[in-house]
Amino acid sequence: MQNNSTVYFVIPAFNEAKVIREVVTPLLEFGFSVIVVDDGSTDHTYEVLSDLNIYYLKHEINLGQGAALQTGMDFAKRKNTEVVIHFDADGQHQIEDILPLIEPVRTGLYDVALGSRFLQKKKTNNIPLLRRIILKGARLINWLFTGMRLSDAHNGLRALNNNALNKIYLEEGRQAHASEIILQIRKNKLRCTEVPISVLYTDYSKSKGQSSWNAINIVLDLCLQKFFK
Repeated sequence: MQNNSTVYFVIPAFNEAKVIREVVTPLLEFGFSVIVVDDGSTDHTYEVLSDLNIYYLKHEINLGQGAALQTGMDFAKRKNTEVVIHFDADGQHQIEDILPLIEPVRTGLYDVALGSRFLQKKKTNNIPLLRRIILKGARLINWLFTGMRLSDAHNGLRALNNNALNKIYLEEGRQAHASEIILQIRKNKLRCTEVPISVLYTDYSKSKGQSSWNAINIVLDLCLQKFFK
């Protein structure tokens, strides 16, 4: 059995006390290492995690998901890290998708594996229709701005090896970090693949910003990043 403790999950969390323990516990049961970056939460996020064997980092103010991911990646660099996984705190990612996502990076074939909702038709069944339409359009815009043809424009589930970990540095604190990662993959000539994954859309995850219209915000951030940097 492989040692999963060298796989570090970086989980940005902002006021996720309602679900964060349910997200973290299965990862620990599989022997993974977990870094929760509390991005200025004002709820009881720390209290619900305080008895778990995790690394808990905290921003005193809310800096955005991109900033939280970079804080977690900086911390992971100081550990015996084999693979870093970006993982959302709202419960939308599925534990059964993790090992297939890790495999192409762990074997050395790729530096980065990106989760995709659109590689297998059965994994798109639970995506709201409006969001599916918007994401299809975002794929085209993403290709025009980054030069990378991806089946899923912006999916928060990613696996990075040490080469990618050391070459990707996020300066975009908020939504534009997702596009920034893709641009840096291309710029640094990192070997990249996509892996089929499922996303669970719940009333809770939508209330936390995962609505269909949030995809438009991602596209707008990408445009601003392209023209004003």
